[in-house]
Amino acid sequence: MSAVSIERDIAGSTRQSSLRAIFNAQRMAFERDSNPPLQVRIDRLRRLHALIVENAPAIIQAVAQDFGHRSTEESRIAEIGGTVANIHYAIRNLRRWMRSRRRSTSIWFLPGSNSVLPQPLGVVGVMAPWNYPVNLAVAPLASALAAGNRAMVKMSELTPATTETLKRLIALAFDESEIAIIGGDAGVAAAFSSLPFDHLLFTGSTRVGRMVMAAAAQNLTPVTLELGGKCPVIVDADYPIEEAAHRILWGKTFNAGQTCVAPDYVLLPKGSLAAFASALSRHYLAHFPRGAGESSYSSVIDPRAYERLQSLVQGAREAGAVIQEIEQHTPDHAAARKFPLTLVINPPPDSRIMREEIFGPVLPVFEHDGLDDAIRRVNAGERPLGLYYFGRSSERQRAVLDRTVSGGVSINDVMLQFLQVDLPFGGVGASGFGRYHGQEGFETFSHLKPVFMQRGLGSFTGLKLLYPPYGNLARRLIGLMGG
Repeated sequence: MSAVSIERDIAGSTRQSSLRAIFNAQRMAFERDSNPPLQVRIDRLRRLHALIVENAPAIIQAVAQDFGHRSTEESRIAEIGGTVANIHYAIRNLRRWMRSRRRSTSIWFLPGSNSVLPQPLGVVGVMAPWNYPVNLAVAPLASALAAGNRAMVKMSELTPATTETLKRLIALAFDESEIAIIGGDAGVAAAFSSLPFDHLLFTGSTRVGRMVMAAAAQNLTPVTLELGGKCPVIVDADYPIEEAAHRILWGKTFNAGQTCVAPDYVLLPKGSLAAFASALSRHYLAHFPRGAGESSYSSVIDPRAYERLQSLVQGAREAGAVIQEIEQHTPDHAAARKFPLTLVINPPPDSRIMREEIFGPVLPVFEHDGLDDAIRRVNAGERPLGLYYFGRSSERQRAVLDRTVSGGVSINDVMLQFLQVDLPFGGVGASGFGRYHGQEGFETFSHLKPVFMQRGLGSFTGLKLLYPPYGNLARRLIGLMGG
């Protein structure tokens, strides 16, 4: 065995033992207080809320450092506002979520009663991606704390400044036995996902999601996977192209399109492509008068991601697509990793740009032959995390909802289903499974324990009529029960 291999093995063993020590400390703390009362959970949520609000400038600065440039306003919306909204909603509703829930009882088991009791799971893991490093770490963390758990959070290796900032802030307000923030590379992530968590929530790519799920399976750890995919936009003939272009533009340029629910491609009514491209260009220049050089236009996360977008566009061009740059690309753009909005018109269905999630400000556009054709095209692909329909007919809106399958939907807008604190967020099929946000997040990190309470009169219960030896009365009752 080479010295390099030995060093790698030692490093891996050290990582695993360090993570295991944190996990064990949290497990022991949970066993000492396995069902924290409402007041304790509210206190944890309030501490989390306060540290985000009071340290917002430092958090925003750290995210900008990781991105090279991140729009301050976008960080305020996504990392601060969206995060504290989820925490605040949990604080307001936690008492109701924690209550035992009555369930009906079959006549054969009266006078017993049924209920469902939410119970903390224990120690849970959260694996956050780089694109919204605060929101996608802290929002599921809030759900985990509301449910009464201890939590370990693995941050992305691409956001070291944000990781260190969150780690420092969390340490000021929480003991490591309550919350632990973990940094590190892919090796740390692999070790993290192999811990025997009581639940593990992962947000990221499908490729890494498969590896996380395989590692978790070794411990029979239940997993929530929030992945991505190609979120389609259908624009119907009765919706104004000008307004559709404006709303789609916002979704495609927010965080430079680096959003798992960003519009990925657009299906337009026949004959409207030129009008759509013109409207998109006008609104782009209205939003960003200096183009991608504006401070409100975010950078692509790293050179590798920037080069990937260039490769997607070039591959589509070589495959026969028409490329329309809303703004000419320059060396200054490349130096700052500012990728101007680019339209890709009619790329072949088997081209790389139509097989991969784009994750940037590159927008394939097509024309459809009507709603049936648009739905057929959407259903030919994998089930997306989000789907967006622009149309005024309630009947046609319902047709899209009934005939397509996606993680979530926004009608006459894009991405807004993710920002609703009382809507569950999650994927289906290739875009993931499981839910969080709101009550569904609380339930994801809870064991919903079924409880039957026998309330017999003295020693009598109705079920005793079915005890052996089985006589005629027992047989008649069994028949009435359907047996």
